[in-house]
Amino acid sequence: MSLLIDESGAPVALSERGAESGLIKNSDTQGFAADVMEVSKTTPVIVDFWSPSCGPCKQLTPLLEKLVRQAGGLVRLVKINVDENHELAAQLRIQSVPTVFGFKHGQPVDGFAGAQAESQVQAFIKRLTGGAETPVEEALGQAKATLGGGDPATASALYAQILSQEQANGTAIGGLIRCYLASGEIDHAREMVAGLEDDILRHGDVVSAITALDLADVGDAVDLAELRGRIDKNANDHQARLDLAQALFAGGEHQAAIDELLESIRLDRGWNDAAARQQLLKIFEALGGADPLTVSGRRGLSSILFS
Repeated sequence: MSLLIDESGAPVALSERGAESGLIKNSDTQGFAADVMEVSKTTPVIVDFWSPSCGPCKQLTPLLEKLVRQAGGLVRLVKINVDENHELAAQLRIQSVPTVFGFKHGQPVDGFAGAQAESQVQAFIKRLTGGAETPVEEALGQAKATLGGGDPATASALYAQILSQEQANGTAIGGLIRCYLASGEIDHAREMVAGLEDDILRHGDVVSAITALDLADVGDAVDLAELRGRIDKNANDHQARLDLAQALFAGGEHQAAIDELLESIRLDRGWNDAAARQQLLKIFEALGGADPLTVSGRRGLSSILFS
């Protein structure tokens, strides 16, 4: 699998991963064997049977084109106008449009009829390609790993590269917010969030990144020693624990922040309308459900609540 960062550490443009020419084409009865049967022996082919008078086709076909382009050569699209190819449509028993077939090794292996949601078409392509990663998915994974490795500048360039091709990619937008956060550019992160559309603001990765931003923005400098001193004098100073946990999280000490909140909940789970628990749930959201700290933290919370 080709890297999306070259040996010097510079991002490689996604467009360099493979040319778009030949990925999408119109065909007919005479060209079907060569365009679909033969090509599918080496690359999966999606066949879109459509009609100019079909309303749902006008929604589905552009979606198929977009997702095939995003797949970066993993799959191809052949479009067949059934009004001009009655014989072929009859041979394949096309009863309505749009109808979509997926071909592999010269044979139809999957398909669906009617307009579909984008997530369903993505799942169809995943099945057809054996779950192979698209260039964008690969870039997202590499950007996340790069950010996790402590290089927000390179990760930011990768996320920006993805967004140059998919402006509404919520995962990349959330990642870019986290890059600003990791670089200490909280104001830039806030400006970015303020400019997002409502549908993007509802994307899970964006919601998680905004929560992380909220937790990291502690305002004026916090005296950790003073907060710890208050807790040493009074273990039930829950406000001090809450403030300490937020400061620890903002400073990257995520496990320590979780531990303080769990201890507060253990001592008095109902304090201030369960404020410690609410803060802990925000941390879980900011880290993501699959993060090991979230998994272990939820286990600890359950142990306290159900003991």
